[in-house]
Amino acid sequence: MPTVGVLALQGDFEAHARILRSLGAQPREVRVPAELERLDALIIPGGESSVMMLGIAREGLAEPLRALVAAGTPVLGTCAGMIVLDGDHLGLLDVRAQRNAFGRQLRSFEADLTLAGIDGGPVHAVFIRAPWLRELSDAVSVLARVDGHPVAVRQGNVLAVAFHPELAGERRLHELLLRTF
Repeated sequence: MPTVGVLALQGDFEAHARILRSLGAQPREVRVPAELERLDALIIPGGESSVMMLGIAREGLAEPLRALVAAGTPVLGTCAGMIVLDGDHLGLLDVRAQRNAFGRQLRSFEADLTLAGIDGGPVHAVFIRAPWLRELSDAVSVLARVDGHPVAVRQGNVLAVAFHPELAGERRLHELLLRTF
C-alpha cells in the first residue's frame, strides 16, 4: 500500500485523503519535515498560498520539500499547490503563476477539460479563485488550457493543476500520481 503525504498546513487536505484511501493508498498528513520521510508521493492541496508558505517557513519545510522533489518523488499540486510550486515560491516548477487569475470568489466556475495523458473523457474541474500560468519554460508540458491560459502542467515528477479535482470527486489525477512511482 503506497503512502502518500498530503501537506496539511491549510486547505482541504482531508478531501484528498478520502480519494487516496478509495484508491487503496495510505494518506499521511504532513505538517513537519519528519512526516515527509518514506513517502511514495506527495500532494500539495488548494487553499491560501500565502498562509501555506508561512506554514512552510514556520515548520522548516521548504528545503525538505525541495529535496523530496529532487529525489524523484511524484508530487501533485492543486490550485494554491500550483502557486506554492512555482518559481516565485518553492521553485519546484519552472513556471510563474498568476494568483486569482480568473477573478475573485464570485467568478469561480466549473469546466470539463480534456487533459493530455488522462483517459476516460473530460476531467471535471472546479476553479475557485484559481491561478493560471503566465510564464513557463520549454521544460514544462501543458496538459490543459482555459481561454488560452495553461491550467494543468507537468514537469518531470511534478504535476500541477489550477483547479480542485478533489471537490468534484475526480480521482484520475490521483490515479496518475499513484501510477508515477
